[in-house]
Amino acid sequence: MRFMLVILSIAMLIGPVVRAERIKDITDIEGERGNLLQGIGLVVGLSGTGDDSELTRRMFANFLRRTEGLALEPDDLTSKNVAAVMVEAVLTPYARCDTEIPATVSATGASSLQGGILLMTPLKGADGRVYAVAGGALTIGGFGASGSKSTITKNHITVGQTTAIVEKEELATYVKGGRIGLLLKNPDFATAENIAQAINELYPSSSSAVDAGKIRVTLPKKLAREQVNAFISTIGSLQVQVDSPAVVVVNEKTGTIIIGQNVRISNVAIVHGSLSIITQEKDYVSQPLPFSRAGTTAKTERTDIKTIEEGGEIHVLPRQPSVSELARALNAIGRTPRGIISIFQELKAANALQAELKIM
Repeated sequence: MRFMLVILSIAMLIGPVVRAERIKDITDIEGERGNLLQGIGLVVGLSGTGDDSELTRRMFANFLRRTEGLALEPDDLTSKNVAAVMVEAVLTPYARCDTEIPATVSATGASSLQGGILLMTPLKGADGRVYAVAGGALTIGGFGASGSKSTITKNHITVGQTTAIVEKEELATYVKGGRIGLLLKNPDFATAENIAQAINELYPSSSSAVDAGKIRVTLPKKLAREQVNAFISTIGSLQVQVDSPAVVVVNEKTGTIIIGQNVRISNVAIVHGSLSIITQEKDYVSQPLPFSRAGTTAKTERTDIKTIEEGGEIHVLPRQPSVSELARALNAIGRTPRGIISIFQELKAANALQAELKIM
């Protein structure tokens, strides 16, 4: 397995700079969210890869009775070309009626949805109302083929994509009482305060940080309704300095280490070595002396044990002012990423790691 050490820091690439990001890239507008829609439907046109379950037969019989007036029993409909599926879509906050939104179709029992067509399927929200209707040919993004003795598949062939037409709008309401709320994607008190100050420089006394995750912005009193979009666009384009806590994330399963820009290590001495114990079973043949009348040839087993101890040098790590210097110091120790993971764990135990250690 190939291990890797990942250092997330702009300082490693272009030196110390001020991290400035647009407000629209680090925040969401309160009330501006999508709504999950869900429904159960039928896919037809499959080439023997559907499911002949009782659920599918009953759904197919009910569909024909409802749309065509055909009164058929579920046992009359036995086919492997039909499959029951779950259909999901997200109604975006600005989706208008008659517009299309993507929908995901997932098989409940079919072995493949390749070549299938989704019949008209109403999609409901959490309130039980129909907001969109999905249907049409499926895009799988893979393929499957089988014979009597073997099968071959590429990608996931039991999940496909289609489109749904919006029947009922659920537009976002983000202006309440002449105010809007900006929600930080990564809550931080310093970043929230920087956003409020940046907006106040352009619109004095209009913004305040409620907490680490929300900034309340008051719209100007003389702002017309049709000017709200321009106001939000203006403050969204402002650039602010983004702060983040010091975090080290390690994943021992993959050997990945991610070190945040603000991570620091106190002055510390490190001794890190490894002890390997190798055991090997070997077979030997025991024979009697030449011309001996006593004794017989026999096979014996012997266990060889060997120990190898590596490392053990003392490395002094001075307090690191930047993550790039920390990376160079760790690389100078010459340990593998798995060994560096152990070093970080011991540094945290010794209170020498001035950062949060997250183990995945």
